[in-house]
Amino acid sequence: MKRVLVVDDDRASCELLREIFVSQDWLVDTALTPDEALQKAQLDNFDLVVSDINLEAEKNGLDLLKELRGQCPVILVTAFGSLDSAVTASREGAWDFISKPFKVEEVIAVAQQALNQTRASRDQDEVAPLPASLSYENMGLIGRSPAMIELYKAIARVAPTKATVLIVGDSGTGKELVARAIHKHSPRANHPFVPVNCGALTETLLEAELFGHVRGAFTGAASDRKGLWAEADGGTLFLDEIGETSSAMQVKLLRALQEGEIRRVGASKTERIDTRVIAATNRNLEKEVKSGSFREDLFYRLSVVTLRVPPLRERRTDIPLLADRFLMLASERVERGPFRITEEAIRTLVAYDWPGNVRELESAVEHATLRARGKEITPHDLPEKFQSADLRDAAQSPLTTLYGDLPSLAEVERRYLIYVLDSLSGNRSRAAEVMGIDRRTLYRMAERYGIDLSGE
Repeated sequence: MKRVLVVDDDRASCELLREIFVSQDWLVDTALTPDEALQKAQLDNFDLVVSDINLEAEKNGLDLLKELRGQCPVILVTAFGSLDSAVTASREGAWDFISKPFKVEEVIAVAQQALNQTRASRDQDEVAPLPASLSYENMGLIGRSPAMIELYKAIARVAPTKATVLIVGDSGTGKELVARAIHKHSPRANHPFVPVNCGALTETLLEAELFGHVRGAFTGAASDRKGLWAEADGGTLFLDEIGETSSAMQVKLLRALQEGEIRRVGASKTERIDTRVIAATNRNLEKEVKSGSFREDLFYRLSVVTLRVPPLRERRTDIPLLADRFLMLASERVERGPFRITEEAIRTLVAYDWPGNVRELESAVEHATLRARGKEITPHDLPEKFQSADLRDAAQSPLTTLYGDLPSLAEVERRYLIYVLDSLSGNRSRAAEVMGIDRRTLYRMAERYGIDLSGE
């Protein structure tokens, strides 16, 4: 029978995880501090440890992970999901990283995967460690939605490897930011990150830009020139809009990727270059492979790992965080801030579908700061397209706040609890009555989701 140790200084969270794992017929023990967990780990052989990262003790979940590394898989849990947390957890050898509020089925699935894997089968030793001195800034990736947490975890896993990565997503979602984050969290971070827009150049110019040329290779080539591929030697080359390349260019890219060598235009010899390639596209390359407009062999060479950047309409809960960030940046540019954005304006932004994604949101916020008469951003300060009656009606609907972004059932429960408490001015007894639960259950729900019930 599998033995699991749950570590969390929040008794309610500890009990919730214990109940989840007991439902799988696993033997479960709990600890409220890392020291208690280490004592129990010395006395018993656990198959899995699930620990919160942020523990109010001398040691935290990462310290516990370092102590237990090599003994059994460790899954870390946090209420503050970010790229930094995911990368740090991955760097220190965590089996996986889960953000609160979590889905019960997700916790069970991740734990089951960890338990099914023997320690010998884990390939941690094959992954190069990240430099200890690296600064883990999130490079502009902002969001705590489930979709972004999954993206953070994927970045954390792929960054230390040498794998070629294909980033897919709609225009304006931030694919280059993801590529830069992968580079920054990789062993290549101290070497160049070189971006190139494949759709902005003709085939001839793109070849010369990427691979360089020798003197006399073509009219105007007065001297030898090193290409961008060589400039990225030791670092990362980011090929944006890879789907825009011609068939002839795709052949040359495939050879460079397969052989790790490039040939300058007009040269007779090849050069060996150590460059990691990350590509991005807003096209469906699988469909283009089937239609014959994109080479199948190049597609498989590029998509060793594929990361999907979610559109903004799939992570509406991140819109207030992004709006605050863009508001701060816009305030600095117009030198009129700091601005604040009203709840009505936030609801309007959340209700909109954002075909232009994050880039469109940044533009809308900057527009509002220029239009605002004072230092408060209201719906009337937003661009004209936000003034429609349909959008105003959608913004006023509680449904937009509760599940406009199709959240998990646990997230709906958290938002509904907040909505009820806000509607009843924090009256806990009345909130429990409205929700059809007792006060004890209400307290447990609040603790589980990190909601403060201290004031009434």
